Amino acid sequence: MKKALITGANKGIGFEAARQLLQKGFYVYLGSRNLESGLQAVDKLKSEGLSNAEAIQMDVASDESVKKARLAIGSKTDVLDVLINNAGITGVKLQEDGSFIPQTATDTSVDIFKEVYETNVYGVIRVTQAFLDLLKKSDEPRIVMVSSSQGSITLHSDPSYKYYNHKGAVYLSSKSALNMYTVNLAYELGDTNFKINAVSPGFTKTDLNYNRGTGTVEDAGKRIVKYALIGNDGVTGKFFCEETNPETGEIPW
Repeated sequence: MKKALITGANKGIGFEAARQLLQKGFYVYLGSRNLESGLQAVDKLKSEGLSNAEAIQMDVASDESVKKARLAIGSKTDVLDVLINNAGITGVKLQEDGSFIPQTATDTSVDIFKEVYETNVYGVIRVTQAFLDLLKKSDEPRIVMVSSSQGSITLHSDPSYKYYNHKGAVYLSSKSALNMYTVNLAYELGDTNFKINAVSPGFTKTDLNYNRGTGTVEDAGKRIVKYALIGNDGVTGKFFCEETNPETGEIPW
């Protein structure tokens, strides 16, 4: 039985990706910053007949927490086949009228940048490096970076892009940095069976965007799982968003 680890899997897109991998016969470790939330998510999956799920306490922004999670999973398995780096935050706050406080390049404090990067960039690096040894023991290791088309510098430089005016210096740049890490990681492991890709699930209705998204978690989950299951003849080091490019899915960095 193949095994997968998904960070931030107690709700939203991460939870749905876990559900879909379980339906395909995987054993799934649900990383959750709050263990109780993770246990509740596992109970929900088990109520659906999906019993091969296990909650793992993991705060991706904490070195100690990730190390403990690695020890916990390492005591249960010698091999990890799939890592989905899903945990992420926007750092976006709401004003009293319900509108978003802009994340401007001119005024947003460095502290907010640090907070978002700690999860969206450093957290991904922290988790990936911690579990790389287990992934290397898989015959078909897969890493999916849950990114965002909002992190595409090419698209956000194009006035015709539909989200061109939806700027945000913090969240967008954190996903751009994640994308560059993906390119480097895929390059370094290019001569192996690793397939490492960045996938934007689309503008999905979740707590992350205060449920203002337009897409469903079911569709978002399918887009992520697709690249978690990509064959050895598949691509690596690419960036996909089916919402932006329904034909091939690939979008520019």
